[in-house]
Amino acid sequence: MSDVAIKNRSSERYLVLLAGLLAGYALMGKGFAYLGLPPLFVGEIVLLAGVVTLLRIHCVVAALATLPSLLLAGTMAWVLLRTLPFLNEYGVDALRDSVVIMYGGFTFIVIGLLLDDARRIDTLLDRYRSFLPYFLPAIAVIFALSRLFWDDIPKLPGRNIPLLWPGPGEVAVHLAGAAVFGLAGFYYASARSIVCMAVTLAMVAAASRAAILAFALPVTIAILVLGRGRQLAVAGLTGLLLFAAAFMVETAVTDYRDPQTSSERPLSVRQIAENFAGIIGQSGEQGEDTKQWRIQWWNSIVDRTVYGPEFWTGRGFGLNLASADGLEHAENPDSPPLRSPHNVHLTILARAGVPGLFMWALLLASWAVLIVSSMLRARRRGHEKWAGLFLFIGCYVLAIIVNATFDVALEGPMQGIWFWCLFGFGIGAAMIYRCQPSVALPMTMHRAKQTTTRARPCRG
Repeated sequence: MSDVAIKNRSSERYLVLLAGLLAGYALMGKGFAYLGLPPLFVGEIVLLAGVVTLLRIHCVVAALATLPSLLLAGTMAWVLLRTLPFLNEYGVDALRDSVVIMYGGFTFIVIGLLLDDARRIDTLLDRYRSFLPYFLPAIAVIFALSRLFWDDIPKLPGRNIPLLWPGPGEVAVHLAGAAVFGLAGFYYASARSIVCMAVTLAMVAAASRAAILAFALPVTIAILVLGRGRQLAVAGLTGLLLFAAAFMVETAVTDYRDPQTSSERPLSVRQIAENFAGIIGQSGEQGEDTKQWRIQWWNSIVDRTVYGPEFWTGRGFGLNLASADGLEHAENPDSPPLRSPHNVHLTILARAGVPGLFMWALLLASWAVLIVSSMLRARRRGHEKWAGLFLFIGCYVLAIIVNATFDVALEGPMQGIWFWCLFGFGIGAAMIYRCQPSVALPMTMHRAKQTTTRARPCRG
């Protein structure tokens, strides 16, 4: 067997491994993330395997041939500089905190895999389409079990971690991705899938305010971009009427008690209404306490960096920010303080200083410009499938960023690895479209019979 054939087989196997990793995070959440032997969990193992694969296909230089890639490399270098001095003092904690950016290694791996063979774009779309009919009913059951039977879920051996632990924000992000995938014309959802999505969305809306925004904002943008504003208005009005009817029935036959913690929020119409109220105004006592606690912490971070002595350096990676700031969690003061201020932008500011936040903002802006410009170019050329692809990727990433703005998301592998893989998917797809706009995307609502020829690697 030739060296090229061996490399191709190795790359395809890694692609399957990466798809399995992402599926595990989407279905099992934190329970899947803790598989492995500390400090190498399943995400870190797949990352190391991906680095080896990237080196074997010789696409490292090509993966750096865009502005977002260069900015990501620079941001990772700055984070590394703010991590290494704290390794002796904080050990694994310093490395764990740095993954908020260092998981960006997955971006270069995905870019390299796509540039090595452009057909892998269609392969990934096809696998995602095949995954959705199983994911949507499965996540409805898994999320319900994790909320209603928390104490009965089996724990990982040697750890007090439930095997099934998907967060509401994480679930909402994947529901948004699935919805935009269908809106873009890549997937035709069955009635069962639509019902499962609606039920799951109601559950996550009752559990988290961030989850509501993470789903609603990107899906609304996708609908407007696709020129379906009238359908959005009809669907919104219908949903509002159904919600109002359910709210009146529930308030007439049940009593509502304000939960003491976010984990105790009931799966009820009244709780969904409270979460909506918390987004646009003032909610119940528990919701307002949590909001004020976060704002207090965020103001403290801004004071110490933007207006304080940590402007250039931040506090580094490894220090427990909550302990250092003397802030206990508003919901349970007796529990160990959290490491992240429930906002990825403030996390980066606190740990990497204003230079780190500036590079992070440039990175997101450059990527957004790349994706939006590629989508508009594809629409002008009449390449609707390419335009739909960029819309799907952009909205999926937006959902994660929205969730990460109000919750701990990119700081962990469940959303962090998904984010950086989609980030790389967008860059790789844009590079291929720029070099070879004639490359076909046969992926549609129903799998087309035609196949693409092997496209030459695009070297930037």
